[in-house]
Amino acid sequence: MSVNYFEEEEFSTEFNGKTILRLLKQLKPHWLYMAGVGVSIAAVALADNVFTLLNKQLIDNGIIAGNPEVIKSVLLKYGGLTIMQAFMVFGFIYLLGLVGEKVQYSLRQHLFNHLQRLSLSYYSVTPVGWIISRVTSDVGRVSDLLTWGILDTTWGILNISIALVFMMTINWRMALIVLLFVPVLVFVAVKFRSKILAQYREVRKQNSKITGQYNEMITGVRVIKSLGREKQSLDEFKVETSAMYRASVRAAILSALFLPSIQFLSSFALAAVIYFAGWQFDNNIGGLTIGGIQAFVSYVTFMLWPIFDMARIFAEMQMAVASAERIFSLIDSVPTITNADNATDPGSIAQDITFENVTFWYDDDAEKTPVLKDFNLTVRKGETIALVGPTGGGKTTTVNLLARFYEPKQGTIKIGDRDYRDYTLHSIHSRLGVVLQTPHLFSGSVRENIRYGRLDATNEEIEEAAKLAGAHEFIMKMPKQYEEEVGESGNLLSVGQKQLISLARAILADPEIFIMDEATSSVDTLTEALIQKAMDRLLEKCTSFVIAHRLSTIKNADRILVIEEGQIKEMGTHAELIKRGGKYFQLYTKQFRHQMEAALDPYARAETLPVAD
Repeated sequence: MSVNYFEEEEFSTEFNGKTILRLLKQLKPHWLYMAGVGVSIAAVALADNVFTLLNKQLIDNGIIAGNPEVIKSVLLKYGGLTIMQAFMVFGFIYLLGLVGEKVQYSLRQHLFNHLQRLSLSYYSVTPVGWIISRVTSDVGRVSDLLTWGILDTTWGILNISIALVFMMTINWRMALIVLLFVPVLVFVAVKFRSKILAQYREVRKQNSKITGQYNEMITGVRVIKSLGREKQSLDEFKVETSAMYRASVRAAILSALFLPSIQFLSSFALAAVIYFAGWQFDNNIGGLTIGGIQAFVSYVTFMLWPIFDMARIFAEMQMAVASAERIFSLIDSVPTITNADNATDPGSIAQDITFENVTFWYDDDAEKTPVLKDFNLTVRKGETIALVGPTGGGKTTTVNLLARFYEPKQGTIKIGDRDYRDYTLHSIHSRLGVVLQTPHLFSGSVRENIRYGRLDATNEEIEEAAKLAGAHEFIMKMPKQYEEEVGESGNLLSVGQKQLISLARAILADPEIFIMDEATSSVDTLTEALIQKAMDRLLEKCTSFVIAHRLSTIKNADRILVIEEGQIKEMGTHAELIKRGGKYFQLYTKQFRHQMEAALDPYARAETLPVAD
């Protein structure tokens, strides 16, 4: 089995200033905290440089001059400054920690809200792993850049700037020597940055693929184990992890070369300063004292550490920018289905439904082979419509269009006498009830999963819905009854139990349009009877569309549609279609014959005609 992945966007390796500016905008709501951080960092950087100046005074005016009063005064200033610096350090660490959490919270909230607005088509082509990587690791990396990255950068710039000012006051000639090396350091950084950024972008791309493969392998672990495909899965996983390993190693090598390069050039600057200071002292030029030379060398040495640190930050920033680009690519994704400017809520969608010359295809290049073509259908309010036919015929597409998960490429779908695009998405979706072949339950209790159909429902209403769905009896046999945990995706329950809880949820929602997509295809005959009984109660109150795997479950539908090649081939009641002796008759008699054979021979394999899209 080969795993096909969504092709990620390819970003340019050029440094994107717009991305940086967009990142900095994330701090705008927290500007007051960041102002406090800035003041604290500036105070700490100033204190670091004043300590060196105090050392100069201690040597020249205290120790060499033999003046105890000066020594005492300098030590008192040193102690007071240390206490002040400790408070400032606590201040910016606390404030940055707070800002970091707020940035992560707001970004993840924004991403999650945006994901809720995206159309179903987005999830059809985008792997879960890609989305998870954006919301988790990428957001964390961006948050680190906007907090601790800014802290280290600001501290480094301020330290270098303040140190240069103090050096100018001690000896401007020696300070100029240091300044001559700054353009060289910038040049080296520019050369390294594009290559580092390219590798970190590749790392992020591979990380998304690995996350997606993790998700796929874990959710499909039963299939993998039942078919004995562990080795093949491991081999496929090795391909992706090896690619990420190679990209990570290349990025690490470049980052490792970056720091020694900066250190090597900075050491030349320090050597030049020490040599020039010695030459001035020997020739009595510039009036440098012993304390002055010591202070100047300390300032230069002190400048090296911020340069080294900023080199590290710059390498990390490349990774964070690559993460930010992918976050913003998700945020910039536009829903394919949106509300029209004049969209309204009709108050009810319990009206006739009309498909007028509807043509639809999923891919932009599939116009020549549409799933539905000139599809026409009128459904009366309260009618139950059953859809049958071969795989790929267009049954599920029909109900997906009705639910407005997708919209027609051509033609119109009307609810009442208006195009359903004139209604808001919420007004349609909030009045739908959908039960799928593979029901989805959320982690939590049985009660919470049923309540999801209507969040303001009382416990009595939840239990009444469960009774109507035929779920109450098995729920009461559980140790914790309605408080029983269902597990992730409901994996602690059987398929039939999950289906009955899904039906109870739909009943509680009291939908005006109900869609059931092969809800009985994966359950036993006893559970099927319970589901059929619950369906009958639900179908009495709403317009319904039922896609059925077992044709015996749709005999009571008001109309049965045989859909093939995107069009309605036959339509009528069960009796009418049987009497006609056409496609439906063939499907029904063939399935009935196999069911009889299976009943007579318990070892026979019952063959059923697949009817899902």
